[in-house]
Amino acid sequence: METTYKKVNNSGVLFRETEKKTEKHPDYKGNILVNGQEYWISGWTKIGKNGKFLGLAVTPKEQEIASSDLKEDDIPF
Repeated sequence: METTYKKVNNSGVLFRETEKKTEKHPDYKGNILVNGQEYWISGWTKIGKNGKFLGLAVTPKEQEIASSDLKEDDIPF
């Protein structure tokens, strides 16, 4: 069964990364549309003092980057 994703302003999607090459690469990748601007979104599963959480980073789509260039240390928290 195939599902078609319709882009809706101020929402997005994340998909599990199946070809993660190193531990620094994101666990999830996708895209998000905010105020009409498209962004790439990456997510890392982490464990903190309150349990598991998902750390996120967004990059404007016109600023294409290779996933190997995006590192967990680039997340500002």
